[in-house]
Amino acid sequence: MIERYTPAVMKRLWSDGYRFNQFLVVEKAVSKAFFEQGVISETEYQDIMGASVTPKRIKAIEKRTHHDVISFIEATTESLHEGARVFHFGLTSTDVVDTAQALILKAVNSVIRKDIIRLKKILKKRAFETRDLPAIGRTHGIHAEVTSFGLKFALWYADLSRIEEGFEHAANLVETGKISGAVGNYAAISPEIEAGALSGLGLNTPQISTQILQRDRHAQYIASLALIGSELDKIASDIRHLSRTEIGEVMEAFRPGQKGSSAMPHKRNPISSENICGLARVLRGYVLTAFENIALWHERDLTHSSAERIILRDASTLIVFMLRRMTSIIEHLVLLPDVITSNINKTNGAVFAQNVLNALINKGMDRLEAYDIVQKAAFEALQTKTHLRVILEDDARLQPLLDHQTLDHIFSLKVPLTHVPTIFKRVFE
Repeated sequence: MIERYTPAVMKRLWSDGYRFNQFLVVEKAVSKAFFEQGVISETEYQDIMGASVTPKRIKAIEKRTHHDVISFIEATTESLHEGARVFHFGLTSTDVVDTAQALILKAVNSVIRKDIIRLKKILKKRAFETRDLPAIGRTHGIHAEVTSFGLKFALWYADLSRIEEGFEHAANLVETGKISGAVGNYAAISPEIEAGALSGLGLNTPQISTQILQRDRHAQYIASLALIGSELDKIASDIRHLSRTEIGEVMEAFRPGQKGSSAMPHKRNPISSENICGLARVLRGYVLTAFENIALWHERDLTHSSAERIILRDASTLIVFMLRRMTSIIEHLVLLPDVITSNINKTNGAVFAQNVLNALINKGMDRLEAYDIVQKAAFEALQTKTHLRVILEDDARLQPLLDHQTLDHIFSLKVPLTHVPTIFKRVFE
């Protein structure tokens, strides 16, 4: 991933140095399991426990071998004495690679998990801040009915909580190692060694594997990251719409000295939200590659490897960047309550039409007749810029049915928020 979108923690976790270190962690775990089973001596085991390796040396050897794991084995063996005989004993390269990758993903998932929690926390905070703020709800981009602005944040919180469950399932799938040999049948190693090593590493043990872990695991994982990204895309898209000049209910924070356009000094664009929408497209593109990686030849081929080196690193790095950027957007998002309220009035009360319809039905009027009357009155309000309440009060047919108190209830901004506390209780408790 390019430097611009790479948080420092992700740069470290996906570095060659960290990867090769995890190779060594896996080898040591296997050696420990062998020692506990009495297969290797304590002298050999202790020698391997003290092994070290440097990426620079591995890279130098790889120029000759053109094989990163063999280069790692040679470089590590250079630091060994008694343990050299049994280092990498019974293993195939992918036993080390897939298990080390699982360790990397476990560390990565811990970062993602914390960032999801941080975003949810700020969404909850903003939801309660705006719970009692009336705002216009829109369907098809058109004014619909009055709602609570806080329900936007509450909805995003609930969405993310649901998606988080899917992420946890997918994370559990990829936090699985395998130490089952060249074709997965334990021909050169035992299931007990695998179980002992993986338990020591804090990884799951697969029911069955071939030379590799099956890539449906990683496909589900990438899909879960793309789903998080798509939710962030959804949130960012709403913020972008609400930031439009014609709506103007919110603004992204604008820091001192920040510029919006090289040509137009007045511009204050929702660039962070736009950035997230663009990166979400990249994330979704990785899903196709991850699914293509599932179908491999027989017990394994190498077609998934090159693609996976890119998509796992980039997808997880992007989602961390996006989660952190979205958290900052939400935390510092500027709301304009006066504009939010004034936008409710843009339709001259037409958005209360359903309230009028229901009131007439409750008074005994036939629904079809009531609908036609209210629709005509609402269209008149929109076209003549006359408030719907005035039009209703001037209609002699309706005066016996719609008294002053009824009209106050119909056009109240508090009534649409009646059940908001119930929704909040369901979301946050």
